[in-house]
Amino acid sequence: MSTSTTGVQDRTLVRRSARGPVNRNEVLLEVKDLRVTFQRRGGHPTRAVDGVSFAVKPGEVVGIVGESGSGKSVTSMAVMGLLPSRGVQVSGQALYRGQDLLTLPAGQLSDLRGRELAMVFQDPMSSLNPVVPVGTQVTEVLLRHQDISRSAARDEAEDLLRRCGIPDPGRRLKEYPHQLSGGMRQRALIAIALACKPALLICDEPTTALDVTIQAQVLELLKELVNDLGTAMVMITHDLGVVAGLCDFVNVMYAGRVVEAAPRRELFGHPRHRYTEGLLASIPRLDAPRGEPLRPIPGTPRDVLGWSQGCAFAPRCRHAADDCIVADLPLEPLGRLAHEVRCVHPAAEAAGPAHTSSDLSAAVVAGTTTNADKSGLDEGERR
Repeated sequence: MSTSTTGVQDRTLVRRSARGPVNRNEVLLEVKDLRVTFQRRGGHPTRAVDGVSFAVKPGEVVGIVGESGSGKSVTSMAVMGLLPSRGVQVSGQALYRGQDLLTLPAGQLSDLRGRELAMVFQDPMSSLNPVVPVGTQVTEVLLRHQDISRSAARDEAEDLLRRCGIPDPGRRLKEYPHQLSGGMRQRALIAIALACKPALLICDEPTTALDVTIQAQVLELLKELVNDLGTAMVMITHDLGVVAGLCDFVNVMYAGRVVEAAPRRELFGHPRHRYTEGLLASIPRLDAPRGEPLRPIPGTPRDVLGWSQGCAFAPRCRHAADDCIVADLPLEPLGRLAHEVRCVHPAAEAAGPAHTSSDLSAAVVAGTTTNADKSGLDEGERR
């Protein structure tokens, strides 16, 4: 890849075959009926995740979408074994190449994390250790999981930062997180996650705190990771633009359950659950007439029914009826393109695409990425 206008060399992820050949038809991670319940002493139990199931293959990006409080991050933390042991009950299965991560001994799970499983967290400032240089935080992953000398680990860490688009990586290795811009901190987190070329990468809203230009650069980096290394990725986000530009399959979560699951184009073209329909309708449109009001979903995510009483979204749904309050509301297939929905009165399927948000969002992401490549780094990265 040619040098950009800022002089940053070769941002493309180099294809490396340390893991061996990738079978893209293999189901790498299969989550089955995952349930997470928090129990406070003297309080009522709270079920944050209620029967979530999904699967991801090598080279595939599976999105988990929903508002704050829907259970997305708790799902990822449970899969990675990062929830506290006290006051939390986890059940179900998270099968990684046939091994159940939920019942795996702590030592074996620790060996997998970093080497084969990795996670990029939402806030890089709180995820990185503020009193340890960035270089030390990158090299410790290599030293923990690879038979490598300290000097070789430092060279590899410098190469990782360079390939993640951080200028002058040799100097950045000696700096502390507070000396880096937000975009560089996020790239440093990605470099740590990529250090051992993981087979599975979970990204928990990795672009939330970034401006649009840096967001596009980070998404482009993640795309290269999936394409070049065949890494399986679970992208957790509330940003439908990220979903449109990155994900292959999408799971929409509400109140701890998946309410709609479909391939990306099918979901954007023919949303069937009223919550998904509301999420898409709430996106501001550049082609909307001047003065047209926004269309937010009424209420808040706290306005829910228990799933044992019916549809949790019913208190906020404009189409709710008496029969929405039923005891059992399964996730049912619609008979086309692996599309499933948990809704008594799903939206009617339009003759043509119900929304053009997919194309618009993908165009915005792609266009911003192109502009980002041309414009280079943010102000903090020019220091």
